[in-house]
Order: sequence, then structure tokens, then C-alpha cells
Amino acid sequence: MALTTPVPTEIEYHQQSRMLNIRFGDAQAFEFSAEFLRVYSPSAEVRGHSEDEAVLQIGKADVKIEKIEPVGNYAIVLHFDDGHDTGIYSWEWLYHLGVDQDTLWADYLKQLEAAGGKRAPTS
Repeated sequence: MALTTPVPTEIEYHQQSRMLNIRFGDAQAFEFSAEFLRVYSPSAEVRGHSEDEAVLQIGKADVKIEKIEPVGNYAIVLHFDDGHDTGIYSWEWLYHLGVDQDTLWADYLKQLEAAGGKRAPTS
């Protein structure tokens, strides 16, 4: 973790809205949808081992977080109801996601459209 990355002082998940709220020690607060966090999982399964190995996540609009598990004093693991639980969300990664959320979401939507994918699950 970068020495300048603040540590969360509050992490709260709202099951009904499927939103995760995180407040950091520098008073920055971010609200993330479970879908956004699932799409931007830091796991190798999603991001690959290089940028060209990343796997576009499709059909995650209804995903929920079932469990939040601390990892030492530097991260959390989110357990999603689609079985994904291999991403370790460091404080640095979560802060980056919060600061750049609008740009990241717009990029995701463009990639999804280009691939002909849908946010809604296909069942």
C-alpha cells in the first residue's frame, strides 16, 4: 500500500440497495454498487496477469455481496453471490476505484457495448 493511501474508518454494506459505503481517514467517502466492485475485481480471474488477459465481466447487474472478510490490516475480500471471491481489495485499490469511479464506469460501459454484452444476467 502506498504510504499516502488513507485507511478506511467505516465500511458498510446495504443489502437492499446492494451498495457498499466506505469512508477513509482523510474524510473521503465513496459509494460503490456491488456490480461495479464485481466488474473491477482485482483478481487475476478478472484482470488477468496483464492488460490483454483481462476478462470483460458480463451480466453482473444483479450481483450481491454475501460476505465481507478482512485481510490483515490492508484489504478486504468480497464474496459475491455468483461465487466470485478471489479478489483482494486493498485500501489503495478501493481508494483508486472511488476517485476514478466515473471514468472507470464509463470505460466499462463502452467495452460492454463494443463487445455486444449486457449488464443484465442472461438466464
